[in-house]
Parts: sequence; C-alpha cells; structure tokens
Amino acid sequence: MDPYPGWLNPGDNAWQLVAATLVGLMSIPGLALLYGGLAQRKWVVNTMLMAFAGFALVLVAWVLYEFNLAFGKPLHLGPGILSSFIGTPHPILGPGSLQGRARIPLVDGSMPAFRYPRSTLAYFHFAFAAITPLLFLGSVLGRMSFKAWLLFVPLWSGLVYSVNAFLLWGGGWWAHAGALDYSGGYVIHLAAGTTGFTAAAVIGPRLARDRARPLPNNLPMVAAGAGILWLGWNGFNGGDMYFGGANAAAAVLNTNLATAVALLTWLLLDMSAGPQRKPTFLGAVNGMITGLVAITPAAGFVSGWGALLVGLVASSVVWLSWNKLSRLALFRRVDDTLGVFHTHGVAGLTGGLLVGLLADPAMAVYLKPGGGVAYSASGLFYGHPRQLALQAGAAVTVIVWDAALTFAILRVIGLFVRLRLPDQVLETGDLGVHDEEAYPGEPVEVIPSPRSSPETMPLPAPPGSASTAPPAAPPGSASTAPPGSAPAAPPGGKRAGGG
Repeated sequence: MDPYPGWLNPGDNAWQLVAATLVGLMSIPGLALLYGGLAQRKWVVNTMLMAFAGFALVLVAWVLYEFNLAFGKPLHLGPGILSSFIGTPHPILGPGSLQGRARIPLVDGSMPAFRYPRSTLAYFHFAFAAITPLLFLGSVLGRMSFKAWLLFVPLWSGLVYSVNAFLLWGGGWWAHAGALDYSGGYVIHLAAGTTGFTAAAVIGPRLARDRARPLPNNLPMVAAGAGILWLGWNGFNGGDMYFGGANAAAAVLNTNLATAVALLTWLLLDMSAGPQRKPTFLGAVNGMITGLVAITPAAGFVSGWGALLVGLVASSVVWLSWNKLSRLALFRRVDDTLGVFHTHGVAGLTGGLLVGLLADPAMAVYLKPGGGVAYSASGLFYGHPRQLALQAGAAVTVIVWDAALTFAILRVIGLFVRLRLPDQVLETGDLGVHDEEAYPGEPVEVIPSPRSSPETMPLPAPPGSASTAPPAAPPGSASTAPPGSAPAAPPGGKRAGGG
C-alpha cells in the first residue's frame, strides 16, 4: 500500500497546508484579537463574533460554489473581458474533487503542474477569501447590523471577491494580459480598502461621541493580534508560489524585510513630523500593516533591494494618506473606523504599482529543467514600461467593480434588514446586540432589606460559627465595595459596556 499518488509531493503538500493554516490564523485569532483590541470597549464581542461568523460563512460558500467561480472553467458572458471574467460555479465536495489532482484550467501549461490534491488548493485559497471580508470589517465596526453582515459576506464574496480572483489568479482577462499580483495586493487589500470605504459611506457613521473618542480598549490584545498577523504573513506570501521552492523562500524574506522597513519608517515620520512628535505603538502597527500589504503583490517578483524600497515608499505614502488625506471633507464625512482605506487600500494600490516599476527579471519564479529562468517579470526600471500600465489598468478594474457591487449589494440588503443598528443599541454596544460583555463587572452581593420575606432571607449561621457574609453597613456609611470596583448592576443584572 502507498499513501501517496504518483503525482503527489509530500513536501509541497505539507507546506501548502501549513501556509493555509498560517493564513487562517491571521483571521482567527489574529484579526479577531487585533480588531477586538482596537475597538471601543463596548464593541469587543461584536467585533470578534463578526470575524468568526464571517470566516465560517465564507468556508461554506467557498466549497458550494465560490472556488469554481474563482478558479474554475470560464463562464462566457460576452466578448472581451466578459469572456474570461468569472468561472462556472459548482461544488467541490465529491471524492474526486477532494482527492483528485489540483488544477486551474486556464493556467494549465503556463506553470508547473500542482503536486497536491485539489482539497489542498481549495483550502489554501479559502483562507485568502475568508480574510478579505474580515479586513474590511474594520471599516464598519461600531454600527453595522449583525444580520446585515451575515447576508453581506457570502454575497460579496461570491459576486466581488471571486471576480477579482478569477481575473488575476484564475487565468482570467487581466492575468492573460500580464497583470501581476503575487499574493493579493489587489485581489485582497485594494478590494478590502475600496469595499470598506464604500460600505462605511452607505451604512453611515458611528455615534458622534464614539467617533470623538475612538480609544482602543486593550493594547496588549492589539500586540498579540498584530504579531500573529506579521508571522502569519509568511504563509500568506510564502504559499502563493504554490511550491516549497526558492522563490517561496525569497518571498518570505522579502515580506519581513519590507515590513520591518515600513514599521521603522512610520515611527521616524511620527517622531519628526507627526502631530505629537512622538513614537506610538499604534503608529508602529500601522507601519507594520502597510509594509505587509504593500509587499504582498510584489513578494516573489522583486529582489531584496526592491523589497526595501517597497517598505520605504509605501510607508511614506500611506503615512501621508493617513495624516493628510484624511483631513479632506470626504474622508471626514465617511467614518472608516480603523482606517482600512489607508492601510489596505492605499497600501495595496501602492504596492501593486511598484511591481510595475521594480519587478526584477533575475528573480526566477519558475525554473527550466536545466536551471535557467523559465518565468520571471520585468518592471519599468528593467526595460518593461508596459507592466506599469497593466498594473494601473487592473487596479482601476478592481476599484470600479468593487465599489459598484458593494454599493448595489448593500442597497438590496437594506430593502430587507437595517444596515445600521438603531441609536439606542449603539449606546450599549455588545449588550444590546449580543447580551454579552468582554469585560463584565464583578458581581455585587445584594444585602436583603429588613422588609425581605423569610423565604429570601439568608439562613442564620450555626451557633458559634463565623458569619460568611459581611455585616451590613450602617445607614449613611460609605459603601463596603473596594475603590474602583464596578457599580451596581441595573435591573436585569446587566451593566452597560464602556466606550
């Protein structure tokens, strides 16, 4: 007996499954912790539950129809780009789909054959599909209806994400034209920034006082989530080569280099030109995310020098966007809660355009049998100016499609359920939506009044024994609760969550 089909390479299969799991950890618990720590205290539970629910929704939709929308045979809708715009939907739940050899029909022959089952490829790309709505969740925190979220995620994932993936990764129109997106700068991050900004505009803002004091509730929780995100990105960019080869290793190192440079650049800009002229942890996290996002479309196409430049340039551009562009009237009106437009949309666009400049033909993505370069990419700085035009065209397509479809989907959902929670629910946050709190107050012991009935009075202590209850405070005396303890709960045993 043999556990391996002749075409399966155990090393490649193991690496893809590990890489997929690393990407999954970026979503849960990574983003759940990061966003949960950044959210106001009264929205922690809602934030984490929306992340977990979104992750689960995408998986079910992915195996039922979305995988083949993104990576199946093309559904011919018309001439031009419509001929290879999206795949034909059908499930991947049968034994042949789960254990048969992985393939993407439109890229067969243009890359080496996969050396693992279709279920490995499907799970790997599911992790990418799942993290995308969780990213733009950061734009609508603190007011989006949970019911609307449950409807929006599978609709958006099928009608928007799958189109982006097919066009750039599934052998669709932009892939055939030569546009490059190594691991999702456009498919994931530009899409998340565009969708988040559009959704925030449609749904409307948070309460005015919540916008005025958007204080994180737990910075150590933010640190844990950000750390998982950074290291999980090794699977994000290291797995998208599809093989455990030299290019995957280069992509991992480039990812970490660009991220380190972007984090340091943001800190230096904060210290020299920021509003407080001080280094901040949240600034470092923004720089980290910017570097991770910007190197994503370029990770395996640029050299180490190129990765260093990506981190430096992208962090500078996004820092300016965050601190200057956000002052414009449009950006003050649209309540993008965590600034996803800047750290994902602007960063993804910047990284994608930098591929058109910095892609290095000496960076071999695939090799010939004899060891020569079989496939690489060249940017404008290496004599291929057309690549920059291709990158710009693909970016425009993603922005226009995502904004239009996001607007349309939300308007349709809004005919059936409220998109924005009522103001009275926004006052209490998690308690009003889920009847739970992330940091519930300590229970307060209620001392029966002299008028209590015998059934509600505590039993007397046995003779000679010590009483287990504290003595009642005399009238007019100070409370026996320690300083800083939670106030007594209102009727029903609930305490309003803090903002």
